[in-house]
Amino acid sequence: MNPVEIVRSALRGMAANALRSVLTLLGVLIGVGSVILLVGVGNGSAQAVAEQIGSLGTTTLTVRTSGGDSRGGEGAISSQALTADVADALASDDGTEHIDVVVPQVTSSGSVTFGSATLTAQLVGSTSGYFEATSSNIAQGVSFTANDEAEARRVVVIGAEVAETLFVDVDPVGQQMIIGSTPYVVNGVMAAKDSAGTTSTNDLVVMPLSRMEQSITGYGDLTSIVLTATSADDVETAQIEATLVLDAALGVQSGDDAPYTISNQSELLAAQDSTTETFAAMLAAVAGLSLVVGGIGVTNIMLVTVTERTREIGIRKALGATRGAILGQFLLEATLLSVLGGALGVLAAFVGSTVTIMGVEPVIVGSSVVLALAVSLGIGIVFGGYPAARAAMMRPVDALRHD
Repeated sequence: MNPVEIVRSALRGMAANALRSVLTLLGVLIGVGSVILLVGVGNGSAQAVAEQIGSLGTTTLTVRTSGGDSRGGEGAISSQALTADVADALASDDGTEHIDVVVPQVTSSGSVTFGSATLTAQLVGSTSGYFEATSSNIAQGVSFTANDEAEARRVVVIGAEVAETLFVDVDPVGQQMIIGSTPYVVNGVMAAKDSAGTTSTNDLVVMPLSRMEQSITGYGDLTSIVLTATSADDVETAQIEATLVLDAALGVQSGDDAPYTISNQSELLAAQDSTTETFAAMLAAVAGLSLVVGGIGVTNIMLVTVTERTREIGIRKALGATRGAILGQFLLEATLLSVLGGALGVLAAFVGSTVTIMGVEPVIVGSSVVLALAVSLGIGIVFGGYPAARAAMMRPVDALRHD
C-alpha cells in the first residue's frame, strides 16, 4: 500500500466506528483544551498582578518603622521613629542623587459623609507631591497645592470609590463633605486604580499633611515616607542611598537592627511573579494528567479496533501486505485521532479564553498551544504504538482463524 492508501484505510477505520472515534477525540480534546486554557489563566493572573503593581509605581519605595505602621502604636520605636526631620534629610541633596520625590504621610481612617451617604475611608495626610509619588492621576478637578498645605486648608482629593459611593448623581468637585464633624471641600477626584492584593487604593481621602495633623491625628511621628527613584533602573541605588541617610538620621550603628523597613514595588512584583509561575505550573500539571488519561483512551480504543479487525489484518497479510503497511495503518489512525482531538482542543481553548474564569481573563500563550499540539501528536504515536505493533506482528494464519 502506498501512503495515500494507508491514509484512506485509516480514515475508513475511523468512519466505520464514528461514535467511538468521537469519544476518543473528546478525551484528547479535553486534555489539550485544559492545558492551554489553564496555562492561559495562570498567565492572565500574572499579567493582572503585574499591571496592578505597575500602576502603583515601579520607582516607588516606602519607608516604614519596623515596629508597626500605626502612628504611635504599640511596637513603634518612638526614639527612632520617622519624623518630618527624617523626611527632610531624605529630601536633601546630600547623598541622595538618585532619590527624586520624598513624601511624608500619616494615615488614619474615619467616617466620611455627604448628604445622607456615609462610608468609612482611609484618610491620608501628605504633601502635594503625594500624587506624583504614588502615580495617582487626577481624573476630575485638581489636587491641593503647597499653599493649601502651608495654610492647612480644609481641602481633599478623593478616590474613585469614595466619589461613586457618596456623590451618586452629583459632580463631587467643589462639594463639601464631612470628615468627623469638620467640613472639607473636594478639590479633585483620583482616577480609579487596580487594587493590589487586599489593599484598595480607591477608598482614599487625601488632604494636606498640616490639616491632617491639626484636625485628625495630632502632631507626632509619620506613618511612612514614600520615595521615588529617578528612574526604574535607579531603584536599588536609591534604596541604598535612603538606607545610609536613615541610618545616620536615626543613629543606627553597624550591627544594629534597623528600626525601619524599605519596600519597593519591584520586590513585590518579583514575589508575585514567583507565586503566579508556581500557580501556572500546578495548573498545567493537573491539566497534563487529563491529557495522559486521553492517551490511555486512545490505546484502549485502538486495542479494541485491532481485535475487531483481526480477520481483515489476516486477509491483507495473506494478500501480501507487509508488517510496515499494517503498522502504518493503525499507527496513522491513532495519530489522526489524537491530532484531530488536539486541534479541536486548541479551538475550544480559544473559545474558553473569551470567558472570565475565577475573576481572571485567560491570556493564551503561543508556546503552550505549540507544546499541546506536539504532545497530542506524541500521544498518538506513543499510545497508538503498542496496538499498531500488535496488529503488525500477527501471523496471517492465526489472524484468519480468529472469530
